[in-house]
Amino acid sequence: MHSVGGYAGDIIAKEAFEMIANQENAVLVDVRTQAEWSFVGVPDLRPVGKEPLLVEWLSFPSSGPHPEFARTVSELLEKKELDREASIYFLCRSGARSQAAAIALTSVGYTKCYNISDGFEGPLDGDSHRGTTSGWKAAGLPWIQS
Repeated sequence: MHSVGGYAGDIIAKEAFEMIANQENAVLVDVRTQAEWSFVGVPDLRPVGKEPLLVEWLSFPSSGPHPEFARTVSELLEKKELDREASIYFLCRSGARSQAAAIALTSVGYTKCYNISDGFEGPLDGDSHRGTTSGWKAAGLPWIQS
């Protein structure tokens, strides 16, 4: 992990899972769309006694970031009795939306916002498929499909 412009830093999925499992006040926020959660799957944190927060950064079709994103995430964190010092790990497909989300939450006062840089599915492989080279799925981390 290293600190970069506007948020606490980047972390790969495997390391993020270990941190979420071992830190009482750590939370995963999946910022992908409802369609992605439904058709691609979601991280399964039940083995570590937690559940991800599912909050869309962009809705489909998108005209930009969801205007209530930071407020929605803040309210969900407050319901979990997590303060602005909680470690928050943001996840999207491949690390771009989650980086923007980490910056957005940092800008409203959260101090430990991390981007899962390889995302849920990671980059495209040589056959133009995701989920095979890096990311949550490729690392063999638990996930479920609805």
